[in-house]
Amino acid sequence: MKKIFLACSFIYLGTSCNSEKESKPTKQHEIIGTWRLLTGVTVENKDTTLVDYTKGQELIKIITPTHFSFLRHDLNNGKDSTATFVAGGGKAKITSDKYTEYLEYCNYRDWEGGTFEFDYSIKNDTLIIKGIEKIEKLGVNHLNIETYIKEK
Repeated sequence: MKKIFLACSFIYLGTSCNSEKESKPTKQHEIIGTWRLLTGVTVENKDTTLVDYTKGQELIKIITPTHFSFLRHDLNNGKDSTATFVAGGGKAKITSDKYTEYLEYCNYRDWEGGTFEFDYSIKNDTLIIKGIEKIEKLGVNHLNIETYIKEK
């Protein structure tokens, strides 16, 4: 009886330790969710471009453990010269220091098939991703830095 009790105790302790470990949020888990883009910076050669995504438009990015998507539109319901709608998504890979997007769907069809690897950091409710976007057939080759805030 003592042996059975000890065996059950070890199994219980081993299981409870594992579930505690799994329930602790990791950096990989923190990136999962819905994010609102605040600013985007592209650096190509010596040219730096800053876009404030809080003025006249909105973009959200949704990140799951295996996929991502993004949606951007103007705030004037498409009724003037600022009319825009951009969407895309595909598979994603998340590690402790890299976030990779495999763009499978995009209304800018020439971007489909692109793989974009980013370093990322999260501080409180802010996500910053930074990486090279390169598409040879389009002549795209720039550093992209985006700052997001977590949607509540």
